[in-house]
Amino acid sequence: MTEGLRERKKRETRLRISDVATGMFMARGFDNVTVAEVARAADVSVNTVFNYFPTKEDLLLDRASEVEELLARVFRERGPGESALEAVRRDFLDALETGHYRYGFHEGGDVLIRMIETSPSLSARIREMDDTRERRLAEAIAEELDADPDDLTPAAVAAQIGAALRTVVGYAVRRMLAGETVAAVAPDLRRQAEHAFALLEKGIGGYGARREE
Repeated sequence: MTEGLRERKKRETRLRISDVATGMFMARGFDNVTVAEVARAADVSVNTVFNYFPTKEDLLLDRASEVEELLARVFRERGPGESALEAVRRDFLDALETGHYRYGFHEGGDVLIRMIETSPSLSARIREMDDTRERRLAEAIAEELDADPDDLTPAAVAAQIGAALRTVVGYAVRRMLAGETVAAVAPDLRRQAEHAFALLEKGIGGYGARREE
């Protein structure tokens, strides 16, 4: 579907505001920049900023909706015979290998992580995104497997996968806050992730495996 002029201008405005805000946050710190300052630098009104970004935190975390939907999408797009756990493990290791941003481990990601960890409001928003991401995975599992409303298995599986991700990501964050780069942490992070997923394999490894076509 061809993008119309109105849609293109809206997309470009949103991107400009986000880029300007990110640059200012990187230079001065998230908590030291106001939305009004971002608006002036982007040559838009404060109301326009909030039309595109409901909160100040969304100016930096502008891919929040994509991140929150990530695990549910990975589950829905899993291959034949692939379980929920296997799909997430494959996707996480692929992102780490290719340096994709979707789990936060990409070039420049260490700078973003340090900024998040020093801002209480950003840290709270990340926790909220994690909770939403886990809940949507549980909903996707329950919907596709037609689980009974009283069946807690989809939520339990999603919680275990979410906990494993938070654990390995937390390990990497601690090292990056100590001054290491994403590239330096990546090899050990991969080993830690494979170990964490292997621990879950005995319990939920086969759950939600897609039937062979």
